[in-house]
Amino acid sequence: MERTLVIGDIHGGLRALEQVLELANVTREDHLIFLGDYVDGWSDSAATIDFLMTLSEVQKCTIIRGNHDDLVCQWLRGKTLSSKWIQHGGQTTIDAYAQRSVAQKEMHLSFYEAMVDYFIDDQNRMFCHAGFQNMNGPSYEWHSTAFYWDRTLWEMVCAMREDMATNDPLYPKRLKLFKEIYIGHTPVTRLGKTTPLQKINVWNIDTGAAFKGCISVMDVDTKEFWQSDPVWQLYPNEVGRNQVSFLQS
Repeated sequence: MERTLVIGDIHGGLRALEQVLELANVTREDHLIFLGDYVDGWSDSAATIDFLMTLSEVQKCTIIRGNHDDLVCQWLRGKTLSSKWIQHGGQTTIDAYAQRSVAQKEMHLSFYEAMVDYFIDDQNRMFCHAGFQNMNGPSYEWHSTAFYWDRTLWEMVCAMREDMATNDPLYPKRLKLFKEIYIGHTPVTRLGKTTPLQKINVWNIDTGAAFKGCISVMDVDTKEFWQSDPVWQLYPNEVGRNQVSFLQS
């Protein structure tokens, strides 16, 4: 039976990704929805893209664009990025691509460009990296970067009363548009959590893989989830993004 499995932020932690997909016992019948941020962190950024490209050829996959994926896409196009990107994992990606040929980089660039900003399934569940701002829905979103940079959706549900009724006149309209919304981008570890976290009808699957956390996979129907080992333990000679004092995902 086909499962819909959603995968949180990876940040170059390919060893952890392979581990958690094995723990989830993924089969060819499963639909895998990746929430973005495949790069910038651990040393396997380029290898993670290789893995996703190969997997997409044999598996039903939805590859959603994260903010770090967009940054690397711009870099591969030749744009000079700010030093903040370097500080927040960009250097590991530069290093990972240093031995890649021009042809390999062009293939990766095409893959980055083909990523989607969001996905809505047949049960009216929305998946995106960060969120959306328009109260009428993502198709009305004027600023496409909101899908992979915005934090207001998560901040809003974290500030809401858990018992707030949907017929309350103050209930946010954009939350009524979807049965559930699945995001990454802002690690739940900032709230002292280590597992996928639900606030109202929004599920955050980013469990801090870029820092001291793990990669998580969740079955969106049953809410069963699987987690890798803390990614840093699989890359014992690296620091990932743990040297960054201001933890911006």
